[in-house]
Amino acid sequence: MNLIQLDIAALKTSDSQNNTYVLLLNELEGKRQLPIVIGWCEARSIALALEESEPPERPLTHDLFLSISDNFDININKVIIHTLNEGIFHASFFCISKNNKEIEIDARTSDAVAIAVRFKCPIFTYEDVLSKAGIILDKKIEDDFIQEEEKINRSEDERLKDLTVNKLKKMLNKAIEKEDYEYASEIRDELNKRKKE
Repeated sequence: MNLIQLDIAALKTSDSQNNTYVLLLNELEGKRQLPIVIGWCEARSIALALEESEPPERPLTHDLFLSISDNFDININKVIIHTLNEGIFHASFFCISKNNKEIEIDARTSDAVAIAVRFKCPIFTYEDVLSKAGIILDKKIEDDFIQEEEKINRSEDERLKDLTVNKLKKMLNKAIEKEDYEYASEIRDELNKRKKE
């Protein structure tokens, strides 16, 4: 089967699900686009890698993978989104070992793309996947995607400022339940700022 190369067009908040984003991949030699729903963490990881901004103080999972790969001389040469099954995309990334053997490793599509961006390797899919799930967006919708991508790139503090007090309180409770005390303290600080105002 022939591979069709894709590139990243945009990231957009999902209208249908909370805390999810749509990763929009363009067909390089055509007009079709592949929309893939991904989580907030993966969207942030992809956005940070695309910006090539300073890495966070503590490495994200995908940065950690890059560091391990660099230290053990592992190279990723491509990512393939190979299957669409019951609305879920399946992908693999391909490593080249020391003896030049290509090894396929199964991955979530969002993780595979985040890794591809860091390794600067191409992303591919097959015609049957693109014909099943590919869309052609008009210019206005594409512009909306670009505007949404800019929102993802804002700092976490700015995002917290956009939320209602009720939403912040619910998020605080969830963060405490998950024992994510660092995030809980950031939410608490935002709530305290609003009390003072």
